[in-house]
Amino acid sequence: MRDRPPYPRTRRLRSVLAASCAALLFATGCSFGEPEPDPAGESPNLPTPSAAASPGGAGQQAVATVLAKGLRVPWGIAFLPNGGALVTERDSGRILQVGPESGPEGLQVRVVQTISDVAAAGEGGLLGIAVSPSYDRDRTVFVYYTAEQDNRVAKLQIGGQPTPVLTGIPKANVHNGGGLGFGPDGQLYVSTGDAGERPAAQDVKSLGGKILRITADGKPSAGNPYPGSPVWSLGHRNVQGFAWDEAKRMYAVEFGQNTWDEINQITKGGNYGWPQVEGRAGDKRYTDPLTQWATSDASCSGLAATDRLLVTGCLRGKRLWVMELTDTGTMLGQPSELLTNRYGRLRAVAAAPDGSLWVSTSNHDGRGTPAGDDDRLLRVVFAGGDGGRS
Repeated sequence: MRDRPPYPRTRRLRSVLAASCAALLFATGCSFGEPEPDPAGESPNLPTPSAAASPGGAGQQAVATVLAKGLRVPWGIAFLPNGGALVTERDSGRILQVGPESGPEGLQVRVVQTISDVAAAGEGGLLGIAVSPSYDRDRTVFVYYTAEQDNRVAKLQIGGQPTPVLTGIPKANVHNGGGLGFGPDGQLYVSTGDAGERPAAQDVKSLGGKILRITADGKPSAGNPYPGSPVWSLGHRNVQGFAWDEAKRMYAVEFGQNTWDEINQITKGGNYGWPQVEGRAGDKRYTDPLTQWATSDASCSGLAATDRLLVTGCLRGKRLWVMELTDTGTMLGQPSELLTNRYGRLRAVAAAPDGSLWVSTSNHDGRGTPAGDDDRLLRVVFAGGDGGRS
């Protein structure tokens, strides 16, 4: 890649973001719509390198470089041991490999797999992706996708047929969840939505409205709070992104209905209140969020943790929200916003091996206004007033 900013130092990153803190706006409302159909056979374009700076304060800037363009609702990002990334496209059912090789115009992008039994509709399709912790040995990738009858988790080797390991996750036009990731304990975590059936979120027997914890073979993990059940936490409306900090604490971002969107610290057996609660309630039966936003400022999907920061990409809010954590995992100060209204709807956020953040746009998801080069994959780094050298 050409003209890339140097890799950031995470301590510098934290001070930049704290300096760019902005006040929250309060509004209500949430809209839904059908996604546009995927053009058959359309291939992703190679990127044309470009960068845009977002002021952070005290002469600091966040710089976003376009890594890829012409994608179709990129949803999940998972990094390979070689530094490249696998990226899912929700509506097309394709898995793309982005990098690590570079061409004359930037990172190379190629289609490496299409999941033929993806039934994309509304918020459903090919969603989360996770690379096996033993990928160098087993070459295995896990995907979360919407099929004809349900949402499911499957494993595959690139180019091979997916083998379902967990089925029966409720599906609907909305609230399909879709997050997937291996935790520090080596177990596979899965975030699901309530599929529009609110009581399911409080029903331990339902896989809807939950965060699940399973083995690589799809079995309930040992030590789960409900014996023989994959349920790890409950009372969720629709969780997509989640991440772990350096202390191995888990966090998840959650879509509210029309008042509050949330960031929660996730604990074993925790109940996060939906549908009885949206946002903070002060009810000891339920876990209150670390922070909350009006839905118009947030509707956040992806979440990444780097050093002591949580970074979430927001769809309706069209920005990144960034939170600094204390030593005990609570929030320090107020969230900061970055890249507001610069790239439209932001979805996936992933911490790259080089310390940067990869962020995807979601302007072709049926609720955005696509630019000519949407959807895009961005690389975000943070530079100081010294020209970006740290």
